[in-house]
Amino acid sequence: MAKVIAIANQKGGVGKTTTAINLSASLAVLEKRVLLIDADPQANATSGFGFEEKNVKATIYECLVDGANPRDAILQTELKTLHLLPSRVDLVGAELELVDMPNRDTVLRSVIAQVRDDYDYVLIDCLPSLGLIALNALAAADSVIIPIQCEFFALDGLAKLLNTIRMVQGRLNPALGIEGFLLTMYDSRGKLANQVVEDVRTHFGAMAFETIIARNVKLSEAPSHGKPIILYDAQASGSAAYMSMAREFLQRNNATEINNEDKQL
Repeated sequence: MAKVIAIANQKGGVGKTTTAINLSASLAVLEKRVLLIDADPQANATSGFGFEEKNVKATIYECLVDGANPRDAILQTELKTLHLLPSRVDLVGAELELVDMPNRDTVLRSVIAQVRDDYDYVLIDCLPSLGLIALNALAAADSVIIPIQCEFFALDGLAKLLNTIRMVQGRLNPALGIEGFLLTMYDSRGKLANQVVEDVRTHFGAMAFETIIARNVKLSEAPSHGKPIILYDAQASGSAAYMSMAREFLQRNNATEINNEDKQL
């Protein structure tokens, strides 16, 4: 049965979708069976794998609102063991349509249950808010990865997210844990970035991933080509960083080893 991981932060522009795309691809390269769920109406994870909205017939919206079978919506990516449950802009209306549904907070959990045995890991790319769809993702997840950008106001609003996680633990999903805090958009030339790294490690200790995702031009270019960084430029530093992140993630889950020299700092 797959472990379900939500990638969440109510702040936009923190590298959340970049992490969802590239961590899922790196896990697939490491021969894990992975499903990435695009739970964001912006559908950036969907386009980031080269799928155009006009060519996507069924999405997470139909699964949540109409009860469609997720197997009818899941798409095969270029990586053999990586599948995508896509999104599109009409997901923005799903929150209103879910309001009157029974068990409205756990609809996504029921969707995932239908395919959970087919995968090793299910990753959910959450939208940058703490609305009903995000609550569904947290209610369905076993753990949460929280990307934090190495910039000013990095920790701003984080308390609200952590309070939401505690609320979900209390009401909907007692087993929900924090997988870790992932530092992103790191620039070693800036004193501020190093201060944020120090602050996060001081506050969260071992809950912060050792891997740090640095700013990288190729990493920014890859989505416009509809590819994860590992397929766009396997030699790029961004590709190495997310492979390191994947290995560290698997090590935390007792699924593989990671050598010290593979850790990106």
